[in-house]
Amino acid sequence: MMTDLNKLTIAEARDALRKGDVTSAELTEACLTQIEGAGALNAFVHDTSDIAREQAAAADTRIKAGDAPDLCGIPLGIKDLFCTRGVPSQAASGILEGFRPEYESTVTQNLFDAGAVMLGKLNMDEFAMGSSNETSVYGDVVNPWKVDDRQLTPGGSSGGSAAAVAADLCLGATGTDTGGSIRQPAAFTGITGIKPTYGRCSRWGIVAFASSLDQAGPMARTVRDCAIMLEAMCGHDPKDSTSADIPVPDFEALLNGDIKGKVIGIPREYRMDGMPDEIETLWADGTAMLKDAGAEIRDISLPHTKYALPAYYVIAPAEASSNLARYDGVRYGHRARLEQGDGITEMYEKTRAEGFGDEVKRRVMVGTYVLSAGFYDAYYNRARKVRTLIKRDFEQVFDAGVDAILTPATPSAAFGLGEMANADPVQMYLNDVFTVTVNLAGLPGISVPAGLDKQGLPLGLQLIGRPWDEGDLLNTGYALEQAAGFVAKPEKWW
Repeated sequence: MMTDLNKLTIAEARDALRKGDVTSAELTEACLTQIEGAGALNAFVHDTSDIAREQAAAADTRIKAGDAPDLCGIPLGIKDLFCTRGVPSQAASGILEGFRPEYESTVTQNLFDAGAVMLGKLNMDEFAMGSSNETSVYGDVVNPWKVDDRQLTPGGSSGGSAAAVAADLCLGATGTDTGGSIRQPAAFTGITGIKPTYGRCSRWGIVAFASSLDQAGPMARTVRDCAIMLEAMCGHDPKDSTSADIPVPDFEALLNGDIKGKVIGIPREYRMDGMPDEIETLWADGTAMLKDAGAEIRDISLPHTKYALPAYYVIAPAEASSNLARYDGVRYGHRARLEQGDGITEMYEKTRAEGFGDEVKRRVMVGTYVLSAGFYDAYYNRARKVRTLIKRDFEQVFDAGVDAILTPATPSAAFGLGEMANADPVQMYLNDVFTVTVNLAGLPGISVPAGLDKQGLPLGLQLIGRPWDEGDLLNTGYALEQAAGFVAKPEKWW
């Protein structure tokens, strides 16, 4: 009898399921038991154990019949941003209270078609707006990694996904990434996460934040697990006008760890003033690992990097302001109680004031401001032009023969809950400094755990790839993972 089933990787579980060493029902129960005992992490917010048991039984039947895709029978957590039919899908916001969609997001449908099991819905920052998972209507998610008695952030917005995978509550989880929301939490919790090329995964049925930046991706313990999940999540979707109609390769089959002759770019603009020595050292170590694996290291320039954060924090709130205009208390979700004499305008105002949290209100107001007459050209149009220049920087580097770019994933290890939330919001936004360029340019990026800081907290390295070349990016990430040999796990305290 296999033990610690919840600690298996997706690849290990798949192989055990196929051999008959374990059933999906057993895997699922092992994870559900762990979730029940992990309330202190606040990672799962909607229980779907009944659905999970049904899906596990169906998966076991498929496996016995020999009709089993790689993800068949694998228990996963689903970020609350994905609409799941008949199951609360609130985007961690009060304004979507009670919303149970009548439809399934394309990504989750793809996963369920592949036989995956949904354990429950995962906590996140409200409407995916945040870098610390402290803006959720369900309360903060707590990182399973701890220093002394400090409770740490798991990162955001996919903090529930990251915490659940790191704490072995599920074998993998879905995340979304608008400015780093898969890669930063992955780095903070010692797991792997990939944001694919914009258009690789359908956005249909994912609650929108910034439509030109949002992209779904997998979060799991290893690069191989991310490759297995990503293949199932991808695919052309006619319901999403930005979904790419291009073939989805067998990403796992491309993992051979051979990167001899690959050119890895090191961008000089990512050496920020005041960057901690530990991050510098990790970056240098990662560079040396890739060089030892046979890659050629090349210094490169991405000159418009310094404008990325300001451009992102104009474009993303502008799109959010537009996308969130639909939440008005009329058709679904929260509606404010009205006083005698209140009209439709008061109903809108009170509903939105009660339903949205402070960070969402802040971004909606910023977005509305930059789109308003007199400021549209000064802010929004200028930011769009800067975005084009950032994209061109990457294109020129890749055209010059660079295969992938290596950078830190985050400017620090995980920080304490409450340490930044009450400070200047700009300090929180700086957490996205290494990740937002990838979203602005629509490129694939992966965070791989590569070491520990002096407090014993995980640190991640980011690899950025050519558009649509997730297979090559995953293989480079696999080579880095093999060289780094990161196996550290948080000590269980929850």
